[in-house]
Amino acid sequence: MVQALPASSTASMEGGDEEWGADQEGAEAGREGAEARQAVVDADWHTQRVDRFLVQMAPEFSRNHLQNLIERGCVSVNGQPLNSASRKLLAGQQVQVVLLPTEESRAFRAESLPLDIVYEDAHVLVLNKAAGMVVHPASGNWSGTVMNGLLAHHPAAATLPRAGIVHRLDKDTSGLMMVGKSSEAVTALTRMIAAREVHREYVALAFGRVPEALVIDAPLRRDLISRIKMAVLATGKPSRTDVYALGLGEVGVRSVSAVHCVLHSGRTHQIRVHLAYKGYPLVSDALYGGVPALGLTRQALHAARLSFAHPVTGVALRFDASLPQDLASAWDLLGLPPFELPPVAY
Repeated sequence: MVQALPASSTASMEGGDEEWGADQEGAEAGREGAEARQAVVDADWHTQRVDRFLVQMAPEFSRNHLQNLIERGCVSVNGQPLNSASRKLLAGQQVQVVLLPTEESRAFRAESLPLDIVYEDAHVLVLNKAAGMVVHPASGNWSGTVMNGLLAHHPAAATLPRAGIVHRLDKDTSGLMMVGKSSEAVTALTRMIAAREVHREYVALAFGRVPEALVIDAPLRRDLISRIKMAVLATGKPSRTDVYALGLGEVGVRSVSAVHCVLHSGRTHQIRVHLAYKGYPLVSDALYGGVPALGLTRQALHAARLSFAHPVTGVALRFDASLPQDLASAWDLLGLPPFELPPVAY
């Protein structure tokens, strides 16, 4: 836990002429909207990196931005400026930072938004995200995001990095995602995702006749030409998707397969890229070659199942989300059997 000093020692620096640590810090503090914060390192953070500590002090900022502040001389320990994000802290030290606002930090605000919450306790929340809703504020989407809704639903999320969000879904992908509601849960869930102990299963509609079972093991990285796309490249990160056929229908002269996709890694756009790479682009996924069909205005992809151990109690949890209306209608138009995901052995 980060032990913040009393409110009187955290000053708004809009006036610009209050001293704060080193001279370079004072210069940065003079910028409009800058804010100074300080906190004491407690035993839990002894020998931990300063950039990780700063994320707890200022959860509305990205770690990259906080590392940049370190490089700019905006961070001091016991009044001495530092320029290394990897500096290890000691219990009892005081960390001071001058925070320079960003579009992202300004967007870190509560908004009353409808969230379809399917499970919630003191440590974890699972929601069924609607297609068209962005998870994090970003360029072009500075409001109306899942994060904004979480800050209104659970105000204490303002003390957590990214309001407790530990993984994302694409804007136009619907379905289940989990959120940590405590520091303990966020840390545990992040570790579990990295260790591949969180199981995520999707249902999709893809053009073509997908085999009954298909393993796609192909490395992914940012496309070398278009920065908004991912691509299969030898220099990419290891990525694996297991695909199981659920049914087959037709749109005009084209076959459309309903598929069950199991992630063994969680790369950006993974299912969309992997299936397109094998010649099975998702219906209405224009970015990866899927033409519009079946009345869908977004890629036909839904996060239908989420399984993980509770981050605090260890109890096994599993959640299933039925198809949203647009995908259910497309499913019916294809004449597919009733939607059901079979169990998968991990």
